[in-house]
Amino acid sequence: MHIHPVKGMRAVDVDSAQVEARGLKGDRRWLVVDADGKFLTQRSHPQLATIDATVTATGLRLSSNGNAIAIDRPDRKSRRRVVIWDSEVDAAIADASDFLSARLGGEVHLVFMDDDAIRMKDSVWTPKPEPVSFADAFPVLVTTTGSLAALNRDIEANGGAPVPMARFRPNIVVDCDGDWPEDHWRKLKIGDVVLDLVKPSDRCIVTTTDQQSGARMGKEPLASLARIHRSTDPRINGVIFGMNAVPRILGEVSVGAPVEIL
Repeated sequence: MHIHPVKGMRAVDVDSAQVEARGLKGDRRWLVVDADGKFLTQRSHPQLATIDATVTATGLRLSSNGNAIAIDRPDRKSRRRVVIWDSEVDAAIADASDFLSARLGGEVHLVFMDDDAIRMKDSVWTPKPEPVSFADAFPVLVTTTGSLAALNRDIEANGGAPVPMARFRPNIVVDCDGDWPEDHWRKLKIGDVVLDLVKPSDRCIVTTTDQQSGARMGKEPLASLARIHRSTDPRINGVIFGMNAVPRILGEVSVGAPVEIL
């Protein structure tokens, strides 16, 4: 299991996590935005992958190339409207602009999704709008070891090097055999938690980015996914890997817990 405290920055491995309506606790609750309040990701700023972000008791700790900064969880009174995809969110402003601007180039700011920051995902994939963090689509991203193995077999058969699961930035990785099993899952039970798998995860250039150096690594895994795992759903334009999920029953999940397909 993994959380990404700041959208686009390095993942943090966790042994257990509370599953909240907006996703795993601490996942993608912080966001980097430009001077106009528009969200930034590794699509445009792959160097985000070089920054470590750790949740602390009082807020967040960012570190990069030996430099670090402690950031307090911002006061609810200091706010700004930020844009992420088709959503506008009234987020709390954090004090990290100088640190991040020096590393990303140009003026950028850090914001926090506190309890007053509401983002609802209105989508054809769910019967009603769903609460979500600063994630691209839905609260939880689920992938499987079986699908990664199938993908890497094709990459290697075509002369490429296998890719790690980190390229896909998942929250929950299910250990299982078989090729693309998650394509046929609709509901998972992990401990007391129940997840509805609502939408295949369409993939972009971020999957070609090394999650330590921020370097673009070529055409894989997109080239292989284009050969063997494109969506046949007209609502999705492109290649897919993993499933977006919405929590239906909340609770705690732990690494090693059995996963039941409902």
